[in-house]
Amino acid sequence: MKPLYLIMPDGTVKQINPFTESEVWSVPGRNNKPITNEIPETAKPLEVHQPEDYCSFCQTRYYEVPPEKSRLVKLADGSYKKIDYLSPDKYFDSVAEFRRVGNLFEIVTLDYWRKNYEYRPSKDKEEWKKSYLENPAGMKHVIDLVHYKLRMMGKSPDEINAMPTDEKLKIADSFFAGCHELIIARRHYIENAKWTSDLCSSGELTQEEHYWYFKFTIDAMVDIMSSNRYVRYIAVFQNWLRPAGASFDHLHKQLVGLDDWGATIERQIAMVRENPNVYNEYAVNFAGYHNLVFAENESAIAFAGFGHRFPTISIYSKSKAGRPFELSEKELRDMSDLVHAIHAAMGNQIPCNEEWYYTPFDSVYKMPWHVLIKWRINVPAGFEGGTNIYINPITPIELRDKLVPRLFELRDAGKISNLLIAEECKVEPNSLKYYLH
Repeated sequence: MKPLYLIMPDGTVKQINPFTESEVWSVPGRNNKPITNEIPETAKPLEVHQPEDYCSFCQTRYYEVPPEKSRLVKLADGSYKKIDYLSPDKYFDSVAEFRRVGNLFEIVTLDYWRKNYEYRPSKDKEEWKKSYLENPAGMKHVIDLVHYKLRMMGKSPDEINAMPTDEKLKIADSFFAGCHELIIARRHYIENAKWTSDLCSSGELTQEEHYWYFKFTIDAMVDIMSSNRYVRYIAVFQNWLRPAGASFDHLHKQLVGLDDWGATIERQIAMVRENPNVYNEYAVNFAGYHNLVFAENESAIAFAGFGHRFPTISIYSKSKAGRPFELSEKELRDMSDLVHAIHAAMGNQIPCNEEWYYTPFDSVYKMPWHVLIKWRINVPAGFEGGTNIYINPITPIELRDKLVPRLFELRDAGKISNLLIAEECKVEPNSLKYYLH
């Protein structure tokens, strides 16, 4: 059996991911650029618009996405208030810090649930749709969106005009009862932005904003789960910047309800069944033994991932709970703070995917909630296809060493919470408590 982590005399790090069996080689020196906050050469002076109107997710363009299932507004005292099913003629009466809307172009469609499971929308979703369409502003919003969607699907103006309204409103059912949703942040650019590169990433949010971003996303998970009993798992992810698959360079998360765990989760649950402590042994403990753990707080721990096709940071919740919505407020804040700190240390110029993994709703075997942040800076090519060996341009040690100085800088500046960094980390064996009952 090949070793999971082997450093060759020339510095090449050969890795095998214990959870996916991906074989990865990291060749030193292929990507030694430090993380920088300098303005990139491609940046242009920003023409500032207040309020923002740069893309369909911006504050002045609320009607360019499906109806809001929920919005989070910030009150004068700094607290947050959630407003569900806001009336369409009230959209501009408040400023949404975060909005939850259906995805205009679903991956797993409402028809999938209807035709395969005879799924019917919940009573509250039906009542919301009815009241929304009875409002003239709501009817105009929905019809305009359906027309746009039909144009994107290649329909001609004549075909669209000939389609009966009832048929158009049936297409709009997915806006109200679909299980593919977006969580959209308010800002496109950071406050006082001067350049087109001054985008507002997860790391540019405050810690409190990031906590509510997480909590609002988790609330959406719970609602999808309770609204559709056929959902067994919800894929939660964030694509940051176009090279990572984002449709807009505007901060947002996606949630996709699934009737299947997927091969990765099935494999990992099988591993937990065989060895309940597998995530300590092959993730956190293993990372600690190889000096890859670089940040920690009371309820979460982060390390440079190994055996990944892309440079990857792994952040694990230490909680006994295996699902995000089962964590205590303190545990959730700690997890949010650590993920936020990694994003802040990276800066906003690195394309990345943030992926959530957790115990499926119908699993009796528990895995810990963990978040992987994958830097999409390399493109697998012919070598990988022919050998099934993937070339990751940054070794785990190099990845750790890029982030640690930035974390110290940010902590000294008071921009991230008082994390333990590098040698300060406790790295206690078996720090993940998911296996306890």
